Amino acid sequence: MNNKLVAFLLIPLIVLTFFSFSSAGVEWDVVKTLKIERIPLDVAVSADGRWLYVLTDEGNIHIYAPDGTLKDKVEVGKRVDGMNVGPRDDILILTSKKDKTVQVITLLQDISISGSPFKGPANAPVVMAVFSDFQ
Repeated sequence: MNNKLVAFLLIPLIVLTFFSFSSAGVEWDVVKTLKIERIPLDVAVSADGRWLYVLTDEGNIHIYAPDGTLKDKVEVGKRVDGMNVGPRDDILILTSKKDKTVQVITLLQDISISGSPFKGPANAPVVMAVFSDFQ
């Protein structure tokens, strides 16, 4: 009976000691809060940290710059409910539980050529850009 009393008193002491040593204080601070006009369903960050992708309940992906400014929106449909960044920053992997699908999409960016030198008529139906300083 004496052993049971000692065990009864020691077990809570051991448990309290374990939890007091294993708990560590974690400090955190809010760096930026983005106000989204729709409900966010999922979030992904590009591998290089240049873009933050937010999937919303309206079926759009909002693309944010590191400073929090909205750069673009891409419509992907309301049935998409999850996303991940692919092996490159311009690839997103979209999932739909309802459709039981996984889509791999590539994001294409328009290149502004306004103010660039050109040859020929300004309203030509085809524009070809040459990046001669590319290394």
